[in-house]
Amino acid sequence: MVSLLVHLILGAAVIAWIVRANPKVFSRVPGGPLFSAMEITFYVIGVASIALGYWFNHQFVAQYAVEGGNPIWGEGSWQQFIALGYTNPAAASASQDYTIINVILLPLFTIADGLRRGIKHPWLFFVSSLFTSCAFAYAFYFATVERQHRQENAQALAPSVG
Repeated sequence: MVSLLVHLILGAAVIAWIVRANPKVFSRVPGGPLFSAMEITFYVIGVASIALGYWFNHQFVAQYAVEGGNPIWGEGSWQQFIALGYTNPAAASASQDYTIINVILLPLFTIADGLRRGIKHPWLFFVSSLFTSCAFAYAFYFATVERQHRQENAQALAPSVG
C-alpha cells in the first residue's frame, strides 16, 4: 500500500510543478469565472479516472502483494501488474492500446503542442500520467489549454493602456 501512497504524493507534486511553472496560464482569468464549464468537465473526468484507477490498483496490491515484497518485480509488483495486462487476447488488446496512447502519443502530442502554445515543461504531463492516469494527464492538459485560451481571450478584450 505504500507504493500507492507514494504514487499519490508524486502525482500531486508533478501537478503542482506544472501549475507553478505556468503561473500566467493558471492565474485567475480577468472578468471570468474561476473555472469554465469546459475546465470543470475535464477536471471531473480526470479526477474520476484517478479514483477508478486507484480503486483497481488498491485491489491489485491487496490481492497480489506480499509482505515485504519488491514494488518493482515479484508478487504484487509493477512488473506483475504489466504482465497481467497481457494474460489473454482481450486484455492484451486493451493493454497495447493503452501503452501506445500513454507512452508514445501522450508525450508526442503534449510536448509538441505545448511548446507551440508556450506551455512550460509540457513533458510533465506525461510524467504526471505515470503517477495518476493517462486519462487524467490528457484531461489536465486539455483543461490547461482551455484555461490558456480563456486567458488569451481576456487579454485580447482588455483595453490597451497608453
